[in-house]
Amino acid sequence: MAGKSKAPAQSRTGMGALPSDELGSAAQRDRRRRIIDATLALASKGGYDAVQMRAVAERAEVALGTLYRYFPSKIHLLVSGLAREFERAREKLDRSAIPGETPSERLIFVLNRNTRTMQRDPHLTEAMVRAFMFADTSAAAEVEQVGKLMEDMFAKAMRIEEPTEHDRDVFHLIADVWMANLVAWVTRRASAADVANRLELSVHLLLDPSKTE
Repeated sequence: MAGKSKAPAQSRTGMGALPSDELGSAAQRDRRRRIIDATLALASKGGYDAVQMRAVAERAEVALGTLYRYFPSKIHLLVSGLAREFERAREKLDRSAIPGETPSERLIFVLNRNTRTMQRDPHLTEAMVRAFMFADTSAAAEVEQVGKLMEDMFAKAMRIEEPTEHDRDVFHLIADVWMANLVAWVTRRASAADVANRLELSVHLLLDPSKTE
């Protein structure tokens, strides 16, 4: 995998990143926070290719072997970073009412606000979305966490307290469309307006099909 330095401490290769809830001490939690901070700072400056394991370790002031114990690869680092960004977005949603008269309007608001936030830092967005799309089964836990956070935001927007299987299917489709259009945006195959229009159309097709006829 690009950017993955060869080091003897790769004992967790093929495994998921060490979850924050498995970090028993404040020092361990602080170390994990510093590692993700360093990852996102490097990504913000140079995108996906700028996130090299040795550079992350140096910026976070941890040994390379320690970094590999927490995160087996840059994919795990960046997907965990995306999860943290979505955690903050979800917390922001919790602090105020979501505008909109219908589930579609509220969901479109949430998608557009998060998209605009991500578009303000194109290098970081490119890195996180690319990692999310490239992630394999070794990062299944991190990918699942990101998916759960998206599901939580969509459910809150639609005011669904207990999503049904159908609701989750809709959430997954919207998430797929969202990520695909972010990829199109970072690769300059779609403008910001294109992304907004496609997201709005997708939401209406799924939730209000009569409006698209």
